[in-house]
Amino acid sequence: MEAKDGQASWLGTNGYGSRREEDGVCHDDSATPVRANTVDELHSLQRKPQVVEDRHRLQLQSISASLASMTCGIGPKLIKGDPARKKEMVGKAVTHHQHHITVPTITVSDSDLKFTHVLYNLSPSELYEHAIKYEKGSFITSSGALATLSGAKTGRSPRDKRVVKDETTDDLWWGKGSPNIEMDEHTFLINRERAVDYLNSLDKVFVNDQFLNWDPNNRIKVRIISARAYHSLFMHNMCIRPTYEELENFGEPDFTIYNAGQFPCNRYTHYMTSSTSIDINLKRREMVILGTQYAGEMKKGLFSVMHYLMPKKQILSLHSGCNMGRGGDVALFFGLSGTGKTTLSTDRNRILIGDDEHCWSDNGISNIEGGCYAKCIDLSQEKEPDIWDAIKFGTVLENVVFDEHSREVDYTEKSVTENTRAAYPIEYIANAKIPCVGPHPKNVILLACDAFGVLPPVSKLSHAQTMYHFISGYTALVAGTEDGIKEPQATFSACFGAAFIMLHPTRYAAMLADKMKKHGATGWLVNTGWIGGSYGVGERISLAYTRKIIDAIHSGELLDTSYKKTDVFGLDIPRKVEGVPSELLDPINTWEDKDSYKLTLLKLADLFKRNFKVFADYKNGGVSDLADEIAAAGPNFLF
Repeated sequence: MEAKDGQASWLGTNGYGSRREEDGVCHDDSATPVRANTVDELHSLQRKPQVVEDRHRLQLQSISASLASMTCGIGPKLIKGDPARKKEMVGKAVTHHQHHITVPTITVSDSDLKFTHVLYNLSPSELYEHAIKYEKGSFITSSGALATLSGAKTGRSPRDKRVVKDETTDDLWWGKGSPNIEMDEHTFLINRERAVDYLNSLDKVFVNDQFLNWDPNNRIKVRIISARAYHSLFMHNMCIRPTYEELENFGEPDFTIYNAGQFPCNRYTHYMTSSTSIDINLKRREMVILGTQYAGEMKKGLFSVMHYLMPKKQILSLHSGCNMGRGGDVALFFGLSGTGKTTLSTDRNRILIGDDEHCWSDNGISNIEGGCYAKCIDLSQEKEPDIWDAIKFGTVLENVVFDEHSREVDYTEKSVTENTRAAYPIEYIANAKIPCVGPHPKNVILLACDAFGVLPPVSKLSHAQTMYHFISGYTALVAGTEDGIKEPQATFSACFGAAFIMLHPTRYAAMLADKMKKHGATGWLVNTGWIGGSYGVGERISLAYTRKIIDAIHSGELLDTSYKKTDVFGLDIPRKVEGVPSELLDPINTWEDKDSYKLTLLKLADLFKRNFKVFADYKNGGVSDLADEIAAAGPNFLF
């Protein structure tokens, strides 16, 4: 609007202040003008400063001790905050310490002359900023989730995982069948020094101080030191997030991870077989990661640690899903990939306690983690609405492919990897129970996708049978085609998580049986695989029928029905389940060729027997006869 007669024209404001136009500039005089000479000064006014207290100094001292070099005994000079925002402070601090250059001492290293900024327990918003600005391959997707790349490794590297063998680890499971590959402490310290030197060379490191285990009486304090914002956000989501007050009194961590995954290990170091090494030292309570940026190594490394620490407190650590009914009845779900563990444990009619890792103590059940790590391949809103809705701002999407313009993710695309993942806080699930704890479980459900088609859709297990099938950890995968014939392939994973257990499987099985007996829990074996024949002949059991079976377990219906016993495996199968055709409950009824059924049944039984030989000779302390009892609960070849 132009001024008339040399006077400024006034704009109506409806009582909310006024604006006027002078010299072509529109002014708002309804508030005091902002005093800022530059854009940076203006942005600084947007940020509400945190209160700096003595605890910040103690935190820096604690982190500095964590990053101390084993050879020099000291770490870098640490400063809190973003280096991009503290250039002047860094410059002054460097000047203040210049005397180190001219008066060296034996305890001074080059790292002592530089300053490393500690980005401590940053919020998701701050971590987004760092990832997008500094990490190539990080983008915001249309849902608000952060898409990132894990580099050359898009999955775990179990053959590169090492555990220090020393006087404190005599009770670990070593040898044939064990996932624990030994290394000595000297080699661990070499790798630790390599990781610490790399982290100390950086201008900034990300530090997360968080908890494991929602049971406050048995939780573990963990510190994760990493070089990538992606890793920091991942662990922010996966571990339990402390309150501001809990961080004030956090103190020293119980376990520390040094994630220097961008930097390779030295392949010529003893025990190294590649440029990747994931090393756990239980005596020092430390873990070192070199040569892999796959974030799942941190999650599963800590799970392995919990498999060692918790049983020492008579707490059973479990690789399972867990939910709870409105009446307080808790169910555990065990199952390998493809068995439907996530689908069946995530139930809109029940409350989710956790999807993957739990502890069973005298206080009841508790989730180890503060988040979920869900597979995304072929994800759809119709099939997995809870996971779909959880992928929003704050969620990390690993190795997904998205449209360059719209940023919409194509979950069917496998060009980077089939192991696409989403990591999100558990409160992103609408029916999650917070805090993630519950009473003692009433049902222990072992899931198997039997592609041989001979296991019943559901069977009730004795305690000995529960231990046997828990140790076996069976499912079947479909192998490739040979001369037009597809053969199922049996897969066994002890305790449904062999890659992560630290003690002999019989130890965990004995604890499971003891807790089930003490608290009146019932064991169930549920087959989510094939009926009417093996893969290629029969068909997969309807998910609707499986849900009816799970509902009948939850309601207690299957405790009040009659049972009959199967041949070979000796399983008790119900004669009736509401909503499920009775002829489907006994698998032999669904096979046209009964002789073929019997031969296939014996074949699977033989595979179970062969697998269990690894565990049959276990003798240890008070459970020396337990292996014989468990083995007797396996298949019997006499019809």
